[in-house]
Amino acid sequence: MERFKGKTVIVTGSASGIGKGVAQRFSQEGANVVLCDIDEKKLAAVAAELPGERTLAQRCDVTRFDEVEALVKQAVSRFGALDVMVNNAGIASEGTALEVPLQEWGKTIDTDLSGVFHGCRAALPELLKTRGCIVNTASVSGLGADWAMCAYNAAKGGVVNLTRSLALDFGKQGVRANSVCPSLTHTGMTEDMVKDKALVGKFMERMPLGRVAEPADIAAVVAFLASDDARFVNGANIPVDGGVMASNGQPPQ
Repeated sequence: MERFKGKTVIVTGSASGIGKGVAQRFSQEGANVVLCDIDEKKLAAVAAELPGERTLAQRCDVTRFDEVEALVKQAVSRFGALDVMVNNAGIASEGTALEVPLQEWGKTIDTDLSGVFHGCRAALPELLKTRGCIVNTASVSGLGADWAMCAYNAAKGGVVNLTRSLALDFGKQGVRANSVCPSLTHTGMTEDMVKDKALVGKFMERMPLGRVAEPADIAAVVAFLASDDARFVNGANIPVDGGVMASNGQPPQ
């Protein structure tokens, strides 16, 4: 299946985890893939696994709008147009409002929320030309809060509503915007969590499908949202969570 043959896709935070899985999925479906991350070594390793003629890898800090804007220009210069912007780069932070260091709060908001905004703002002029689309990586933590993760909750909640705002503002001009909202996914960022059997057991009490997600599970939904199969899906924040959000919060019987 080559739904994206001849299309160009930017994936931020694509050196590892969900972003890497998303980049691989688009490449498998024929896209020109523009990789970006701040980890140049891992980024180069991912790029080496993909077809060279359809791959561009560039270091980019999404908290810097000028760098994201330059990334979009490089993508268009190399491949001629931009069709899909996947704003995936993000970090996690812990702590209540009394515990989280102010610097950590700022870093999380800058990366997880402002970074998504920067990607959207930089990409939109090109997406309006191609009637392309945006897919953001939000989280179930943006649909309902986690305990003691106030900065992450705030940032991902912002991504959820930013996605809705984009859908309203640009839908009539042909640009769709949606997000995926994963729960616990097996990535480098969650490695310690996944190794904690007691913690995973608690997750499984709320996860009807009974397993931790893999990046490929999230990537499949991102690809759907970017495809013509989702041509009438706009402003949706889709849980890709094994059923976590299906619960009203009461414990299993």
